[in-house]
Amino acid sequence: MTRSFTRKLALGAIVLGATLAACAKKEEAPPAPAAAPVAKVEPLKAAFVYVGPVGDSGWSFSHDLGRKNALAKFGDKVTTTFVEKVPEGPDAERVIRDLVAQGNKVVFATSFGFMDAMVKVAKDHPDVYFEHATGYKTADNLRVYEARFYEGAYLAGVVAGKMTKTNTLGFVASFPIPEVLRNINAFTLGAQSVNPKVKTRVVWINSWFDPPKETEAAQSLMNQGADVLLQNTDSTAVLQAAERNGKFAFGWDSDMSAFAPKAHLGSVALNWTVYYEKSFGEILEKSWKPEVTKWGVKEGMLDFVKPAAFLPEDTKKAVETAREGLKTGTVAVFKGPVVDNTGKEVLAKDVVADDAWKGAINFYVKGVEGKVPSGK
Repeated sequence: MTRSFTRKLALGAIVLGATLAACAKKEEAPPAPAAAPVAKVEPLKAAFVYVGPVGDSGWSFSHDLGRKNALAKFGDKVTTTFVEKVPEGPDAERVIRDLVAQGNKVVFATSFGFMDAMVKVAKDHPDVYFEHATGYKTADNLRVYEARFYEGAYLAGVVAGKMTKTNTLGFVASFPIPEVLRNINAFTLGAQSVNPKVKTRVVWINSWFDPPKETEAAQSLMNQGADVLLQNTDSTAVLQAAERNGKFAFGWDSDMSAFAPKAHLGSVALNWTVYYEKSFGEILEKSWKPEVTKWGVKEGMLDFVKPAAFLPEDTKKAVETAREGLKTGTVAVFKGPVVDNTGKEVLAKDVVADDAWKGAINFYVKGVEGKVPSGK
């Protein structure tokens, strides 16, 4: 074989190799296009406005507990903030407007006196959801939610009627509005359902949260012979005053058993979690509607909790029977005949009061002493 032929053979092999490599490159699949970046979904920003401190163990505490529980359920889909100790009046409007300016898309205002401020701000911000606890004014982007607190007051009354030795109950009241008057009357009716001799005395303090005033009012009631107390105020002061005096009382808004275990007969406790989960869910699902929600024992928004271990068995049975009746609808707190403390019939026999009737209560039922103060 000549060198010339060998060179030609080698050259041919090189050309053939190059051709095959070129063909292989042509057959390679083209690279996949880069994936488009996933758009980040911004969380729902929600703000809460509290009339008292979150550490009050009462009203604001229970709302804040509901906020935390609901936040835990929705994870990174929701972020929340809150402002505590906001006075009712012009300051409330300023705070609510500031929260909207911070980018919050839902604002929960948790006291009756925030109502007018919510109406004003809601009108100016139709793209924001507004939720008002215990009010009655609504708009396309403003709705109301409320606990049927009077059901819990009625259950406390059943226990009080059984436990009183003097047949005189005491009630420390905040403001003379239907919400509070319902609770005073329900407490009295619950007690009278097991003890017709019961009478109730009331002291008004014109504040939701003022421990010194609450203590003073409780002491005044006990000095007048009251041996079982309930309050529509937000601290533990009434319960603690009762324990110092060897009397009985109830927790209000949350479980207060740890603060005065010797005096504590049970607590009327709120569970706002069920509502805040409903609200967040509806906003995220875009099914939110401007409605009025009023939930009670049946829906799990409130309950009579931590009944004292020392309660007699007949007392435990009486309150449990009433509780189950509220759940099933066989017990109605306001069912006629209902008579006010002047002797006037305000609800006819066998008539069950509707929400309009309960929302307009401006009287004491028979057995409550004194007159309802005029105005707030």
